[in-house]
Amino acid sequence: MGEKETEKGLFKKLHNKYRIVILNDDTMEERLNIRLTRFRVFILSGTVIIFLVLATIYLIAFTPLKEYIPGYADFNTRMVLRELSLRADTLEKQLRQKDLYIMNIRNIAEGRDLIEEIPDTIADPDVTGIDERPRSREDSLLRAEMELTEQFNNSYWENTEMPAIADVGYFTFFPPAIGMISSHFDPAEGHYGVDIVSDQDEIIKSTLSGTVIFSGWTMETGYTIGVQHENNIVSIYKHNSKLLKEEGSMVEAGDPIAIIGDTGLYSTGTHLHFELWFNGVPVNPAEYISFQ
Repeated sequence: MGEKETEKGLFKKLHNKYRIVILNDDTMEERLNIRLTRFRVFILSGTVIIFLVLATIYLIAFTPLKEYIPGYADFNTRMVLRELSLRADTLEKQLRQKDLYIMNIRNIAEGRDLIEEIPDTIADPDVTGIDERPRSREDSLLRAEMELTEQFNNSYWENTEMPAIADVGYFTFFPPAIGMISSHFDPAEGHYGVDIVSDQDEIIKSTLSGTVIFSGWTMETGYTIGVQHENNIVSIYKHNSKLLKEEGSMVEAGDPIAIIGDTGLYSTGTHLHFELWFNGVPVNPAEYISFQ
């Protein structure tokens, strides 16, 4: 009996009626009259809460507002991010290929061997390679002597025929200098160009139109300049006394790019060492250019 009376008392309290009256404070005129029960207030509050929850779910699921939620991204956004990631990987690969191409051009200009892949120590800008550290004069001379000995002992070209480069004959080359050839093209001895003896202060000219890709000093070849031409042709000019063009400069065939000289450890007098490369392979410039 006590429990039933308690339940009846609770049910009665939920259905007790209350009145909310809003009056004008000056005239005591009744402006609003609301009659409520605790049960109605509970139902009304629950309905409002459910409505707010459903509205929030709808806004998150079917409107662009969901993109502002941290960690939430729609399918299109994920597709865009995936595409951007693929593009970044492609650009990184192309950049490494261009870096490898530039490094091989520098190796050609410095008389070094070509490489097929960029070393990790060079690709990482935070790593300092051995070549970047300062060298003493004795160390540089020893390195030059060892490299020169290695070139003369290289027997690769003795047993390997030079590939046919017939396409080079279709181009008309401008003589870089006029003079006598003192040393001819001899890949078996590591001499990948011709040496042209000319007058003092002779102006060196670009053999074809192109872009200067190397212009600087090396211990072995002195002041050296290299020009990239169309159809994978590269021309190299070594042992100059002065360079007239900087890297990135555009030149036309016959434009002055350097002055003949006698610089670098490998130089044996005032002359121009001229190399012509096609598709990464050295060719004999005397077969395509008259230096007289």
